[in-house]
Amino acid sequence: MHAWPASDVPALPGKGRDLRIHDTATGGLVTVDPGPVARIYVCGITPYDATHLGHAATYNAFDLVQRVWLDTKRQIEYVQNVTDIDDPLLERAARDGEDWTGLAERETALFREDMTALRMLPPRHYIGAVEAIPGIVPLVERLCDSGAAYVLDGDVYFSVEADPHFGEVSGLDAEAMRLLSAERGGDPERPGKKNPLDPMLWMAAREGEPSWEGGSLGPGRPGWHIECVAIALDHLGMGFDVQGGGSDLAFPHHEMGASHAQALTGEHPFAKAYVHAGMVGLDGAKMSKSKGNLVFVSTLRHEGVDPAAIRLSLLAHHYRADWEWTGQVLETAVARLARWRAAVSRPDGPSASGLVEEVREALSNDLDAPAALAAVDRWAALQETTGGTDEGAPGVVSRTVDALLGVAL
Repeated sequence: MHAWPASDVPALPGKGRDLRIHDTATGGLVTVDPGPVARIYVCGITPYDATHLGHAATYNAFDLVQRVWLDTKRQIEYVQNVTDIDDPLLERAARDGEDWTGLAERETALFREDMTALRMLPPRHYIGAVEAIPGIVPLVERLCDSGAAYVLDGDVYFSVEADPHFGEVSGLDAEAMRLLSAERGGDPERPGKKNPLDPMLWMAAREGEPSWEGGSLGPGRPGWHIECVAIALDHLGMGFDVQGGGSDLAFPHHEMGASHAQALTGEHPFAKAYVHAGMVGLDGAKMSKSKGNLVFVSTLRHEGVDPAAIRLSLLAHHYRADWEWTGQVLETAVARLARWRAAVSRPDGPSASGLVEEVREALSNDLDAPAALAAVDRWAALQETTGGTDEGAPGVVSRTVDALLGVAL
């Protein structure tokens, strides 16, 4: 599966700062020191209802992570998956009377278009669940052979008790986990499971549903969590730098994935930092597919909204915050974009010598994009009120905003 084209990232003078970011597993800021090659895995879409603003906010956060690392002169191994086989996708295809593969291909293509328009840097490896199945089956077989998995009516389940570190990613108690498991694709009430929280690794073939050869497992298809584990281990290995996604993935997805990997390898941790973006709401409720209260990037683009304004709307909120999309949010972003473009269009301006470092400091401090925007706002205000004689300043500002915030002025 191919990703989308990368936009150019201008090189800035000097060198950026190491990233301090909130780690869900420890509950505090950690300094991520990746070495010369930074490794990041961000969980991708299930390809239907793409790309809504909740998606966009999440991928914007991890685009900023990449930009901070690039500014420190590091190389990046970025991996993202596409869950192109899963119950919700099959249910949507059945509801609409559409072939599930066609739905997945169309929505994935739309996602690529939106990511390109928003100037999100693409992953180096963009892997679909279906194409990962040949690598998933041996992992499930290994878990079975080691006693970390068991068979229930033909389905294969992971035993959470096989990982002594289970629960360390989300920090939730058993009851909270059970409630979230029921809400987020698990089956804690299924009779016969060793533990209600045990997640499915391999679903035996169901009549009328797609299935693949599973070796000793029999025909079927993979569970959600083992998909990402197989892809991450194949391309990044254990102990990669950042596991990312929306806050609704901390449990069960990232918790279970970490336990799968740790049981497979005997190593800990799966990722050095677990980073989660907040949820975007609309009309007082979390924007979600189940509620149908979605605002789509493609709809905004087709209405003539500049993608740079959409991106500024996202950047105006701290990535970990839950926030609500409103018309005012977009109006503010459109106005900010116009001010910034007017400010950098002049032949000279007030000195911007400190601006690069201000934006670098803001982003290195847990991706504080609102503080970075405020720094650019201050320079634009000076340009508007007093101007200046520094002929290089507008170019410095434009390149800084492009390189670190992904907004082309």
